[in-house]
Amino acid sequence: MTPRRTRTTAALIAAATVLGALAGCGADPKVHRATEALGTHGVKAVGPKPKPVEQGLPGMPPVLDPKDLYAADRPGKLSPVVKDFPSRVYVPNTESDTVSVIDPRTYKVIETIAVGNQPQHVVPSWDMKTLWVNNDKGNTLTPIDPKTGKAGKTVDVHDPYNLYFTPDGKYSIVMASLDRELVFRDAHTMKQVKTVPVSCYGVNHADFSADGRYFIVSCEFSGELLKVDTAKMKVVGQERLPFAGAMPQDVKISPDGKTFYIADMVANGMWVLDGKKFTTPKLLPTGKGAHGLYVSRDSREMYISNRGEGTISIFDFAKNKLTKKWTLPGGGSPDMGGVSSDGKVLWLSGRYDSEVYAIDTRTGKQIARIPVGDGPHGLAVYPQPGRYSLGHTGIFR
Repeated sequence: MTPRRTRTTAALIAAATVLGALAGCGADPKVHRATEALGTHGVKAVGPKPKPVEQGLPGMPPVLDPKDLYAADRPGKLSPVVKDFPSRVYVPNTESDTVSVIDPRTYKVIETIAVGNQPQHVVPSWDMKTLWVNNDKGNTLTPIDPKTGKAGKTVDVHDPYNLYFTPDGKYSIVMASLDRELVFRDAHTMKQVKTVPVSCYGVNHADFSADGRYFIVSCEFSGELLKVDTAKMKVVGQERLPFAGAMPQDVKISPDGKTFYIADMVANGMWVLDGKKFTTPKLLPTGKGAHGLYVSRDSREMYISNRGEGTISIFDFAKNKLTKKWTLPGGGSPDMGGVSSDGKVLWLSGRYDSEVYAIDTRTGKQIARIPVGDGPHGLAVYPQPGRYSLGHTGIFR
């Protein structure tokens, strides 16, 4: 009795022979393709070719984990560039024209640095060697050496409300809010390279796609979003949020790179957007005055500061829903900030209360409330884990 495997193999060979003969006699082209699909070990599946893997922006460091864009941001995983920098919290005080420097071990201000007019954010450079203070109305950037804590010579840059860096490290992007421009500059010298006028009002915050080829920008004064091609330095999409009076703020991408979240302090929640399709986003209510978005060190959760009600909402990425809400004792105005290197403390500025909040990320309890200058805004916790900075108060990849 012939074994079943032998019979099957013989049948396949016979089929191949017949199809080959037909193909050679001018048979239907479909039959010819089927013949090519047959091999000595059986039938090879015939179907559409697999889609090519999308390549990242040329020059961008490769993504460590496609399922987690924040894989380099694990607790204490400091780059050799920053590992010897002293741990500090830098707080720009917009109404005092100063930066308060907090020692996170003692929760006390140890120095106050005079800077330009209306400092809005303290921004780590792409190479993580410099902190740039955005003096919006002063039309300057003040560099701070995070190793020594000393301020350097200011650089003339017009309307620097916020500052980002392209993933390849070539350019900085100035969010010129009042000028209604995105200004691409050399990442090191800040020399102007290209100015991109925009038709929306109040370009504000941004974050980049997983491959770095585009970024999403919030326009707070006209309630719109922009999609910008990074390499072409060109706006390729624009849409108005479906909420009367919408005022979008911070922007953050999900760990898996599929979704953008945009806080909105008038819609009192965050918009959930498919950045690739750039279709109408959906609103997830979080709390009054939703403003800042910060990913936890394990990439499982995101902290959302609700400035108008003194709370922090917790969003679980895997569950795709809000799971907790922390309330600051006595209220407050939690605004911008960041997470400590070890992931145990969330630092947020109290925009209208001249103070900074330190919050335990395990319990949600307030650890400290620290007096600073007037109008504290985009504070930077530094150093933080990661290989490079995309700007703002610290978006590390």
